[in-house]
Amino acid sequence: MRIAMWSGPRNLSTAMMYSFGARGDCAVWDEPFYAAYLKATGIDHPMAGRIVAAHETDPEKVAARISGSIPGKKPHFYLKVMPHHMVDGFPMDWAADCVNVHLIRHPARVVASYGAKREAVTLDDLGFRQQAELYDRIGGIVIDSADIRDDPGAMLGKLCEAIGLSYSAAMLRWPEGGHPDDGIWAEHWYGAVHRSTGFAGPEGPLPELAGDYAALAEAALPYFDRLSALRLRP
Repeated sequence: MRIAMWSGPRNLSTAMMYSFGARGDCAVWDEPFYAAYLKATGIDHPMAGRIVAAHETDPEKVAARISGSIPGKKPHFYLKVMPHHMVDGFPMDWAADCVNVHLIRHPARVVASYGAKREAVTLDDLGFRQQAELYDRIGGIVIDSADIRDDPGAMLGKLCEAIGLSYSAAMLRWPEGGHPDDGIWAEHWYGAVHRSTGFAGPEGPLPELAGDYAALAEAALPYFDRLSALRLRP
């Protein structure tokens, strides 16, 4: 089974990759199209030069690897993929052979978290619009990171059932310090999850945003709300 887990940044996506990687039967790939996206767009991201130098920048080669043999001869391949990385013209035919899952998080939380790591954030940086458009194009299953954090075992069990994969309690714990398949960008973005050994508990009230950040969260909210209405329920 090939699982494409689509999400914007700061969406519990790395913890979910670690969770599936902890099963033992899943190879994982961290943001396979990231370097290709940076090269194609020239966008200014933290560590952009190092990312482009260290990772595959040809989207056709990335797609071929996704569709090829699963690393380690494992039965399942988990792809942590971001919808805004799929620049027009990048191959998408590989997604037809995947179980597509859309991981979402409330925009206020995403904006607060992402804004702490990068300045001059735009709506397109966060992937809400692209994710909603991608769902319209390929469909799939929607799951909310808040529901996972509220009860990881129950929600991962529901997700596994929905995609036709047996649930394993091993998904609730992983070693501290990161995953060997982390992208080179992990040193900038993954500090909190590297200190973790499992999912964090429920989140508190939504952060209070002001100015441009409040406007950004408001612009993203309709896309989030539309997908949220379709999510797996606790």
